[in-house]
Amino acid sequence: MRKMLTIAAALATAFTATAHAEETLTGTLKKIKDSGTVVVGVRDASQPFSYLVGNKYVGYSVDLCNQLTDQLQKTLKLKSLDVVYQPVTSSTRIPLMQNGTIDLECGSTTNSMERQKAVAFGVNMFWVDVRMAVKKNSGITSLTDLNGKAVVTTTGTTSDRYIKQNEKGKSLDVKNLYGKDHDESFLMMETGRASAFVMDDVLLYGKIAASKSPADFAVVGETLSSEPYGIMLRKDDAQFKKFVDDSLIKIYKSDEINKIYAKWFTTPIPPKGINMNMPMSNKLKDAFAHPTDKGV
Repeated sequence: MRKMLTIAAALATAFTATAHAEETLTGTLKKIKDSGTVVVGVRDASQPFSYLVGNKYVGYSVDLCNQLTDQLQKTLKLKSLDVVYQPVTSSTRIPLMQNGTIDLECGSTTNSMERQKAVAFGVNMFWVDVRMAVKKNSGITSLTDLNGKAVVTTTGTTSDRYIKQNEKGKSLDVKNLYGKDHDESFLMMETGRASAFVMDDVLLYGKIAASKSPADFAVVGETLSSEPYGIMLRKDDAQFKKFVDDSLIKIYKSDEINKIYAKWFTTPIPPKGINMNMPMSNKLKDAFAHPTDKGV
C-alpha cells in the first residue's frame, strides 16, 4: 500500500508539474501553442540564405528555421503545426517582428547592438564581411576608386552606413543609390547605373554566381565591417529566446550544422545548380563552437 501511494504521489507531482509548465507558457510560445501556427519571416532574394524557387522558400536560414519549427511542434506537444512563410524586406522585417506579424525572421539579418534596441536575436548563425561587387573591367579595386561614382546598397541594410562612414573618412564624393532588394541592387550595378554594389560578401558571391555572366564580376576592396547574422526574435521574450538558443546550440554541437552548411555553400544549389565553393571559415567554426548572441 505504501509503495502504491508513493507511485500515486509521484504521478500526481509529475502531472501537476506538466500542467503548471503548460499554464506558464508566455509570449511567443503561448501564441504559437494557442494558435497552432508559427509565422516565419523569409526573403525573396537573399541567396543562399532565404530565397524563392518557384513557389517554395529555400536556403541556409530557412533550413535552420525548419529545424526550429519541427522542434517547436515536439516541445509544445502539438499534433500539427502550421508553418506560414511571410515575405519580408530589409525595411519591413523589424516592424513586422515588433507588431507581432512574424515570430521568427529567417533571412540574412545582421545582429547589431543598434538593432538589439528593437528586437532580439538567437545565437549567431553566420559571419560575413561587407565589401563591394563591381564589373571586372571597371578598374575599381578599392574604396578610393569610387570617388565621383554612384554606389548602390539595399534599402534598410547596415552596408549603407558603412559606405557613408568610409566616404567621410576618405573624403570621397560618392552618389548613394538604393535598391529595394538585393536583386535590384545587383541589377543597377550590372546595367551600369551604379559602379559598385556594397553588401555582405556572401550575398555578393551569391548574386554573381546566379548572374548571366559570373566571369564578368568580382568582389573587391577593403572589408568595411565583419558582421554576424542571427535569427531575429521579438525583444523581451526570454522564454522563446531560450527555446531558440537551446535548439540552435544543439544543432551547432551536432554534425547537422555541417550538413546544412555543405548543402548551401559547397554543393550546387537551386535553381541553376551553381556551387558557391565557400568552405566554412574559421570565424564561423568558432561561432558554432562557442555560441553567443553578441552583436556588433
